[in-house]
Amino acid sequence: MTNETSTKTRPWLGLFAILAATIMNLLDATVVNVAGPSIRANLGGSLASLQWIAAAYTLALAVGLLTGGRLGDLFGRKRMLIIGVAGFLTASLLCGLAWSPAALIGFRVLQGLFGAVMIPQTFGLIRDLFPPHQMGKAFGAFGPTIGLSTILGPVVAGALVDADLFGTGWRMVFLINLPLGLFALIGGLRALPEGRGTRTLSLDVAGALLAGTGLVMIVYPLVQARELGWPAWAYAMLAGAVAVLAVFVAYQVRRKRSGRTPLVELSVFRQRSYTSGVLFVLVFFGAIVGFSLSVGLVLQLGLGFSPMHASLTMVGWALGAFLGSAFAATTMAKLGRNLLHIGLAGMAGGLVWLYLVFHTQGAAVHTGSLFGPLLAYGLGMGMIFVPLFDIIMGRVADHEVGSASAMLESLQQLGSSLGVAVLGTIFFTTVGVQFTPASFVHASGVIALVALGLTVVAFGLGFLLPKRARSAGHAPQPEVARAGEPALV
Repeated sequence: MTNETSTKTRPWLGLFAILAATIMNLLDATVVNVAGPSIRANLGGSLASLQWIAAAYTLALAVGLLTGGRLGDLFGRKRMLIIGVAGFLTASLLCGLAWSPAALIGFRVLQGLFGAVMIPQTFGLIRDLFPPHQMGKAFGAFGPTIGLSTILGPVVAGALVDADLFGTGWRMVFLINLPLGLFALIGGLRALPEGRGTRTLSLDVAGALLAGTGLVMIVYPLVQARELGWPAWAYAMLAGAVAVLAVFVAYQVRRKRSGRTPLVELSVFRQRSYTSGVLFVLVFFGAIVGFSLSVGLVLQLGLGFSPMHASLTMVGWALGAFLGSAFAATTMAKLGRNLLHIGLAGMAGGLVWLYLVFHTQGAAVHTGSLFGPLLAYGLGMGMIFVPLFDIIMGRVADHEVGSASAMLESLQQLGSSLGVAVLGTIFFTTVGVQFTPASFVHASGVIALVALGLTVVAFGLGFLLPKRARSAGHAPQPEVARAGEPALV
């Protein structure tokens, strides 16, 4: 290969390495929704352990994302991406070798923490790799890959569990990261640009520990207390979480006044549109992730579908999300905030349709009857994914973009964890002790109504968001935005 050819191809090798790292994260955020019942059948554990296997990853990611982008600023994006990929690869191998539910949950936490180091570096590295005139092509390849990986995660999980490659069963949903991670490591080391970072910034370790402690104190009792009959310590922990987060806010204010770099720029919450956007993200992602978990559970634990059968049943959802994303990409500039309301209306229609299917067919529900409502739900959901973050950021000042983006990404993951905890608890409480197909279908109908209520709340919050996206005329300056851009996880 000539030097000229190498110069032309190296940026694309770097992009493919970044894509491999991104795909690992996106797959691991969704595969447990299908693989969970097989994991429990093999390793044992309580129903709460199923929720923890899903929530541990997103909760660790939420906590870590607050500092992950800052690490890239301090020590260089390439270095932190490589460290993140290597750690994620190791944690994935450990997940595949897990011998108990507790071990798997611990390794999922490790995955989430290294994912939080890895993912925030991606957008900045793409900008470092490509000149301005090629940026459109680079993001043109990046966007569809993100969308397809997100919606195909459950399908891939079902295929891998059913294939039982080399007798690995469910373990392959984590071991599949090994070839992806090795490619990301080799390609990243060869093709990504070096960067020293800037040591003039400071890392808010105390702030990260306070935020992480407060978030864990919220999620832990929501997941664990149901099986224990809601003891007094659960309520005490929830109350303590409020106190810890209040201390975190006070500490951030004091750190800012002293001239040091805070973990988050609290000034963004003066914007009603941004505060409403934070609530929107928590409600929206909590609803879709909690609902997704309940669908995977009713198909396998309730109706007895195989992992592959369950995955194929959810193809309508994946197809809808893909079509909705494509529609949003072409109409975002024209429709703006209206696109969110169109998408939420589609989701609401899909949930009503799904509830009627569960209510009328009961345990006789089948793949064909679920295709339509899941397609409608996915179509609406896909319309929201593309413009959401840019619309929420519409009125954020340039100097606040980095912190505001990082907070949104972290809160997206927190919303996912809360969705698993809250909707999962409602689901298993409704199922009760009978564990019959009818009880599972009834519980799924209840979750559909809960998700419908959350969708209505999100619809109302949508009116408080900016009418146009930030990218439609108020783009941040590149050197400001690169500090913490959306990771699209």
